[in-house]
Amino acid sequence: MTDLSKEQQIMIAMRKTLTAIVKDVTPPPGMRHPLSDATIQQVRQCLGLIAEREQELAVEQGRGGERPYYSDERQDVQLVAFDTLKRRPN
Repeated sequence: MTDLSKEQQIMIAMRKTLTAIVKDVTPPPGMRHPLSDATIQQVRQCLGLIAEREQELAVEQGRGGERPYYSDERQDVQLVAFDTLKRRPN
């Protein structure tokens, strides 16, 4: 994270902390959630604002085309247009 601004580092830390709290307090299926509906909405709003600001900062730095990905998702995929493929002779 050394190439990130202090604000970006703060946004990442806040996002990770809020999502960790949500994971820690999420009850098993069928049980009532310990957080009130108002608190859940506030957490969602905070995460939404963090995501918006992270996107704004990325665009300002010319990194606007990124999308989130899962850590186990392959990152070496290369897209090829169908019209550039040639048919092999049978």
